[in-house]
Amino acid sequence: METLAMHISNGIIDGPVAAVFAALALVALTYCVLRGRRDLDDRLAPMAGLVAAFIFAVQMLNFPIFTAGVSGHLLGGALAAMLVGPWVGALCVAVVLVVQALVFGDGGVAMLGLNITNMALLGTAAAYLLISLLLRVLPRTRAGLGVTAFVAALVSVVVASQGFVLQYWLGGTTDLGGNLAGLAGTMAGVHLLIGIGEGLITATTVLTVAKVRPDLVYALRSLRTSTTTPAVPVSGGVR
Repeated sequence: METLAMHISNGIIDGPVAAVFAALALVALTYCVLRGRRDLDDRLAPMAGLVAAFIFAVQMLNFPIFTAGVSGHLLGGALAAMLVGPWVGALCVAVVLVVQALVFGDGGVAMLGLNITNMALLGTAAAYLLISLLLRVLPRTRAGLGVTAFVAALVSVVVASQGFVLQYWLGGTTDLGGNLAGLAGTMAGVHLLIGIGEGLITATTVLTVAKVRPDLVYALRSLRTSTTTPAVPVSGGVR
């Protein structure tokens, strides 16, 4: 059960590997702060607080994965990337993870760098890469936005789970007997199911915000097609 958890508990990964990823997470979050300051404005700053609070609240709601005997909850990387961008989004998820570890004991404090790397950094980065690609391919409609949010959320969860597999390969405290591929397959299968739930929550939330205030969806504001066809005046023929 513990090896299937995305919130890694103390003792699952050895100390040296945990320390390396803690340093990596600190450097990456510092870079996110520097880049995120460029995006922060009167519109994005309050939105970041709302996103962090929403992710924190929704992560308290677990849905069961009956085929694996575990439960899953929203990671929030794709949702944050869609609404506040990759840099501020990673910081939002990281803040949630820190509060959960320090206040609620969800994930070991010594493993915080590992959890931040997987869920705040890898998950958000994978989600935003897909978002930036899909929003340039799919039509800018509600359906296109919903598909983008769903796919990005699903993939980000699976990518984050494979980050744990890498970390366990580097410093897992229990010998798997060379069955690392089995662990990777199990993690991918379980988190694929979790990703479906996350995709539905993410798509619903993003579409709701976009319907009321599309200007608050960072992805819609910042991502533009590389070649934009100028509009043809109505009097000039086909628009």
